[in-house]
Amino acid sequence: MRLIKRPLFTALMALGVAFTAAAQQPPVDVPPTTETSPATSAAPPPADAMPDPTQRLTATDLEAWLDGFMPYALEQTDVAGSVVVVVKDGKVLLEKGYGFSDLAKRTPVDPAKTLFRPGSISKLFTWTAVMQLVEEGKLNLDEDVNKYLDFQIPAYNGKPVTLRNIMTHTTGMEEVIRGLIANDEKDVLPLDATLKHWIPERVYEPGSTPAYSNYATALAGYIVQRVSGQSFDDYIEQNIFQPLEMKNSTFRQPVQKNFLAMTSKGYKSASDGKEQPYEYINLAPAGSLASTGSDMGNFMIAHLQQGAFGDKRILREDTAREMHGTGQTSVGPLNKMMLGFYETTANGHRAIAHGGDTQWFHSDLQLFLDDNVGIYVSTNSSGKDGSARLIRDGLVTGFVNRYLPSSGPTSGGAGAGVDEATAKQHAAMIAGSYNSSRRADSNFMNLVYMLGQTKVSVNEDGTISVPMLAGYSGAPKKWKEISPFVWQDTNSGDRLAADVVDGKVTRFSAEPIASIMVFQRAAWWQTPAVFLTMLFGSLIALLLTVVAWPVSALVRRHYGAKYALAGADARAHRWVRIASLAVLASVGGMVAMIFIMMSDLGSMGPSADTMVILMRSITTILLPIGAAISLWNAWTVLRSNRRIWAKLWSVVIAASCLALLFVGIATHLVGFSANY
Repeated sequence: MRLIKRPLFTALMALGVAFTAAAQQPPVDVPPTTETSPATSAAPPPADAMPDPTQRLTATDLEAWLDGFMPYALEQTDVAGSVVVVVKDGKVLLEKGYGFSDLAKRTPVDPAKTLFRPGSISKLFTWTAVMQLVEEGKLNLDEDVNKYLDFQIPAYNGKPVTLRNIMTHTTGMEEVIRGLIANDEKDVLPLDATLKHWIPERVYEPGSTPAYSNYATALAGYIVQRVSGQSFDDYIEQNIFQPLEMKNSTFRQPVQKNFLAMTSKGYKSASDGKEQPYEYINLAPAGSLASTGSDMGNFMIAHLQQGAFGDKRILREDTAREMHGTGQTSVGPLNKMMLGFYETTANGHRAIAHGGDTQWFHSDLQLFLDDNVGIYVSTNSSGKDGSARLIRDGLVTGFVNRYLPSSGPTSGGAGAGVDEATAKQHAAMIAGSYNSSRRADSNFMNLVYMLGQTKVSVNEDGTISVPMLAGYSGAPKKWKEISPFVWQDTNSGDRLAADVVDGKVTRFSAEPIASIMVFQRAAWWQTPAVFLTMLFGSLIALLLTVVAWPVSALVRRHYGAKYALAGADARAHRWVRIASLAVLASVGGMVAMIFIMMSDLGSMGPSADTMVILMRSITTILLPIGAAISLWNAWTVLRSNRRIWAKLWSVVIAASCLALLFVGIATHLVGFSANY
């Protein structure tokens, strides 16, 4: 699923995804990105592009180009194996495996026989199923989804969620991470049980804000199940896999025995070589697919042929066109979210797509509708420092530049239509810190997103940079304003745009992630200068207080000095150190728990609930008690005859405990629930 793993990790830094791709994106996409974003828009075409580059797209030329790109890319990113499929004009032009599906057995990747895990590309099958039932008159995209459910999704300010909201990721739901991925079959619950266990909080009004949601997608899969009268697995097999002759594909968990031996192993990296557990997806319609490259080629052909595959159809032509062409606006002129597909138009070639990430598999599917060309790529390893995304993004970018370059002049260049003074003014207006719309908002995982805010900075030349939106080298892109509040990356066709309300920039987004998430202006207390000072400054102050406790005792013992305090001063002195230790341990314990959980998404299932409840309960009890003791200590010390430094430090301790109590409440570290 579309993981948010990379952004998440960067946030805690990082948890690296997921906070993504997300992430982003959420990882399933793991949390959430980033691994969470669609492939980067293509750069301007090479100077030696042929007059009619589409004539270059032959099986012979493509194979030669891929054979030059893929082996080197796998080696450089430390990825074990990959599969690539390209279709053109209703046929498979080329399908090829690279590297190994099983490192221990040295089994090569076979595009016709090796099943990969395409993550959130699974969602396209769920969306296709929804549109089939719309065709039959059994579903209406604009009805309240509660009409089709046996439990209630609460309205937001009186506005219900619709299937159109779900398919365009505008339900307004916060990120869900618990149970997203499981390492053990025993932790996989029935779909209805997973959905009913906890309905995520609604953060935005439906239809107003792109915020990628695995939960909402799984909800659509459950609706397919209820309306069709079949299990989701049976429905997909009979209505999509069978007509498309996808004989080596499954959503079932665990995988059928005949597929198990064919399924690629997942790896952290090729050099590590350690096989990772099979990733079970509790929100199965959002990411549990296992499929061969050949089967995915058939799926691409059907959508490029407007629902037709040979003499069979999975969608009527008008339905397919509606699905591919109905867009939900994000910010300004940026690429939209279609009904289940991301718009990823590049070099002037109309394209729709979907990416997918689990912890180990990273995939992308791109359909160039007017060119009748599709490309699918999947890798089976995270790679060195999570660099598998470079294969996915770099392959698609290189493919587009080579075979589908721009047929006309590129966009008006740096600053076209915006004078220098205005460009600098607008750059200053957008500068600052932002929160991702795809985030946990009502639970303790919100801390990850607070630590992973997106920053916009102004460069000396009047361009802006967003460190999170870096190029392949890791260097931030430079964005130049090409029209009011629309910027373009100086090295590619990617655009960035902002919404302005009452003369202030309220949110922005950028391609290629604009279809699934936006960045919203952070409140003053959420900015890194304030929030990080409150969190880490307070922890350091308490740590120094705790360390000074045994050190001062050892010094007194060494010199034979007596403990100088007595009465209320002595009691306050001792209790504030105990309180400092308790607050430090509780907040530090919560942060450590989050780090550990984010390092292995498979650990965030029901088996972790007891630990989560215990840690949150301890924090909920100790933070207010610690704050009360620190205030009493400050009051006592300030009224005493102690030195000025002791009085100042008592205030520092009180401020630190109060700040951590505020952080605990604001990021929901306090509480007793295990839902997140």
